[in-house]
Amino acid sequence: MIRSTRNTRRPIRRRPPPQRRRRTSYSTPKKRPNPRKKSGFPFKLRWLILIIGFIILSYHVISLDIKVRKQFEGKRWSLPARVYARPLEIYTGMRLTTQALKEELQALGYRKGSTNSPGKYNTRNNNIVQIKTRAFKFWEATDPSRLVKISFSGNEVQSITELEPTRKVALLRLPPKLIGKIYPTHNEDRIVVRLQNIPQSLINALIAMEDRHFYNHMGISIRGIARAIITNLKGGQIQGGSTITQQLVKNLYLTSERTLKRKFNEAIMALLLEWHYSKNQILEAYFNEVFLGQDGNRAIHGVGMAARFYFNRPLEELKLHQVALLVSLIRGASMYNPRRHPKRALARRNLVLDTMSKLGKISPMEARRAKKTRFDIEKSTAESKFPYPAFMGLVRSQLHTDYRKEDLRADGKKQVLDLSDGLRIITTLDPFLQKKGEQTMMNSLKKLSRKRRKSRNIEGAMVVTRCDNGEVVAFINGKKPKYDGFNRPLNAKRQIGSLVKVAVYLAALERGSYSLTSRISDYPYKWVDRYSGTVWKPQNYDHRSHGSVYLYRALANSYNLATVRLGRKLGLETFHKTLIRLGLTRELKRIYPSMLLGSLSLTPLEVAQLYQTIASGGFHVPVHAIRDVLTHEGKPLQRYALSMEKRFDPAAIFLLNFAMQQAVRNGTGRKISKTLPKHMVFAGKTGTSNDLRDSWFAGFGSEFSTVTWVGRDDNKPMGLSGGSGAMVVWRNFIRAINPQAVKPIEPSGIRWRTINGINIPYKTN
Repeated sequence: MIRSTRNTRRPIRRRPPPQRRRRTSYSTPKKRPNPRKKSGFPFKLRWLILIIGFIILSYHVISLDIKVRKQFEGKRWSLPARVYARPLEIYTGMRLTTQALKEELQALGYRKGSTNSPGKYNTRNNNIVQIKTRAFKFWEATDPSRLVKISFSGNEVQSITELEPTRKVALLRLPPKLIGKIYPTHNEDRIVVRLQNIPQSLINALIAMEDRHFYNHMGISIRGIARAIITNLKGGQIQGGSTITQQLVKNLYLTSERTLKRKFNEAIMALLLEWHYSKNQILEAYFNEVFLGQDGNRAIHGVGMAARFYFNRPLEELKLHQVALLVSLIRGASMYNPRRHPKRALARRNLVLDTMSKLGKISPMEARRAKKTRFDIEKSTAESKFPYPAFMGLVRSQLHTDYRKEDLRADGKKQVLDLSDGLRIITTLDPFLQKKGEQTMMNSLKKLSRKRRKSRNIEGAMVVTRCDNGEVVAFINGKKPKYDGFNRPLNAKRQIGSLVKVAVYLAALERGSYSLTSRISDYPYKWVDRYSGTVWKPQNYDHRSHGSVYLYRALANSYNLATVRLGRKLGLETFHKTLIRLGLTRELKRIYPSMLLGSLSLTPLEVAQLYQTIASGGFHVPVHAIRDVLTHEGKPLQRYALSMEKRFDPAAIFLLNFAMQQAVRNGTGRKISKTLPKHMVFAGKTGTSNDLRDSWFAGFGSEFSTVTWVGRDDNKPMGLSGGSGAMVVWRNFIRAINPQAVKPIEPSGIRWRTINGINIPYKTN
């Protein structure tokens, strides 16, 4: 097929130009819409977006402002409650050795040297101690720092003299030892300090290293913010350049995330902080908030706590080289930790000193001298490891008991204890007696565990109180008293055995029909439970009956049969009421005759309360571990005034006391008492539970009442009675402390008669 070569494309048709209409004189031209000109609605939307954005920004700023002011003006930090031992009160004629005073001063963080600054002491000729005391705010007043001289004569204080100005002092009270803390949930630890108490060298060092233009800006550094934005746009992390105000904002209000949003909020809040508060207020808050170290799970915040943590001294006593070390830790507390990285910390500290010298804050000579000085870091952190966990448990228990939510104050408002308010709790603990008690317990249990195979795993507990006021001065928990484990003196509920017998004999002596020389029956006894048919036939420890015996001999020798017969004659209800009057608070659902011999279980602390009433002459004095509770500023919150209630006739208590003295001298404790000085007059009672599972002894003189328990934690027999176990521990403790123990004051209405060569008191009608 032959294709045509003719061009088949169609010709292009061109449209004719549009005909223009002629404009007449009577026609109005119509305006054509301009396609380039936008409508009015998008223009209004733009203003609407700007207004909404402004409202949102304003709301955000206002909310940040509320947040800044609320926390800065309110409760900024949760502070741990600081618990102190009793303050050492020294007076003329006091029994105290030079060595004991030196140990007390060292425990308080005092250093031997020239007494030109607080916290220093020195000795001369081993009979004079010169001390520059530290100030401390007690309940009623603030004791200022004083320079005093204490002269000794043998083991007594001969005189106390204040040297500036020179005058005799009747009583010197040393600030108490910090023995523990009760931490808030987040485990932050700080000591809040005021700006006027912060050394000027520390302020100069901080500004030189962290923010040289602190007093000239309004909270932010434009150069630092620009650098942060540029770094963020390049894809890196937000870098430094923050002012002191910005650092404070980050620590108080924000997280540690490195984002542009957080940096923006930080800048706004810094401006708001500077707007509302002065530079001094911001600086003081920074010094109290800055993170300066970590001790286990405890975070160290603030320069006040850091001074204690690293140097074991108050902030006011720091030297230039120590101040420079604290400031070097701000850049990185872990990186420049002087205990872990001493070379790195030394280089950073010297940089701080050189910078201060360069800026004229210190002289070059001061910088060179400080750079040659060692860190003076304490090897052990004195405020992180407290050696009295059992006593601290007692303090917590008493706090939560005394500050219940339903307790009302005098103004009708609820008095609720907040342990995060930085309370200062002054306790009754005597560190000297506590130390002697711990040493005695450890050594005694070690020797006792060698006596019998069953006694290898024995443990112990001891509660020591003052007879006159019920203060717990020592609280010892087992062979490892510094181990924070099971609190035996507070929580170990064990059968008390013959310790309970004092309630039976006291109930009898209160009646006019009984005296110490009354005859009571020690013949075999049988009791049948009418509900279950159970037969109970008690026996004496020596498995013999002793016929008719004097009442005081029955108690001194702890005869079971005589006690049961006497208790049944008096009535179980009378016995129970006597226990309650002695201080028993535990509820007993039913009273059995076996309880007359100690089948009820109590803790050592509860037993101490029973015997405290006897040791106090028949006055019920609550056993307690706290003297005062102060706020962080030292204002009184609660004071535990001496509470005494007369519950027994003093004459009946005096007669019971005599019978218990016979128990120590001629009864169940006669073997041990022969090793004690004859001039010491002690009363006491042994206690032994079934199968020799528990060994008890409660003894008291004119100064201290001591309850001791020995046994196994698994409640298995251990082969030790009250006289061969707990009383041995008590005897060794009495030897160690050498207390005053004189005859009790004889009340009116007491006469004496001689029977078998023994002078025995009796009560006249």
